[in-house]
Amino acid sequence: MKAIWKGSIGFGLVNIPVKLYSAVEQSNLDLDMVDSRDHSKIRFQRINETTGKEVKWENIAKAYFMNDDYILLDDADFEEAAPEKSKIIEVNQFVDENEIDPIYYESSYYIQPEKSGIKAYSLLYSALTKSGKVGIAQFVMRTAEALTVLRPYKNVLLLSKIRFSEEVRDISDLGATKMVAVKPQELKMALSLIKQYSKKFDIEKYKDEYAKALLKVIKAKASGKRQPVRKLKVAHRHSDDLMDQLKQSLSKKKAS
Repeated sequence: MKAIWKGSIGFGLVNIPVKLYSAVEQSNLDLDMVDSRDHSKIRFQRINETTGKEVKWENIAKAYFMNDDYILLDDADFEEAAPEKSKIIEVNQFVDENEIDPIYYESSYYIQPEKSGIKAYSLLYSALTKSGKVGIAQFVMRTAEALTVLRPYKNVLLLSKIRFSEEVRDISDLGATKMVAVKPQELKMALSLIKQYSKKFDIEKYKDEYAKALLKVIKAKASGKRQPVRKLKVAHRHSDDLMDQLKQSLSKKKAS
């Protein structure tokens, strides 16, 4: 794996030199865009809006629109905004992980120590494991500030990006959802159904079956064997009564 960031973890007065590696990868198929007439790949060009001519990569800059003009920014400007955050993952506090709502979680990264930081890295890993706490840290990666959770995971430290509170939409934007009263017997049946389907979570049981099925279709087309499109069979409800639906669900689960 190739490191995507180098810097250090700030843990009190302890400084731990580290590298970050992406902990996740996409499982979907890598599809290209082509011209359907001759199968030529589609190229996208960077066009100057004024001249209509293509712009070379070395001439492309990032800019912010202000006062009817663009203010150009370079690497030094991004670093100057918060130089300490560009190089240090600063742990600000420690909390119980269950205090963090899952809605805030984004991508995750493995943290590997440099040789000079192995002892301090091991200490932080052991302390987090023993305490049951996770660290809350901030740093700048790719010109944007990241709020993160630092925790032990399978003999390494894992850094998970989480969203800032202002990045999560207020539920009031959905409009009011009016809950209705449910009958005690309906609730009892629903709880029984949940109990029947309850098992210990095993991530290995869940696979990206759609990607496999799509690849199978692609291979069939490549061999000249176009498979017929399967029609989705909609299972119509035998009753609109909620209790009947719950009873049928319980019976179906028992029979399986």
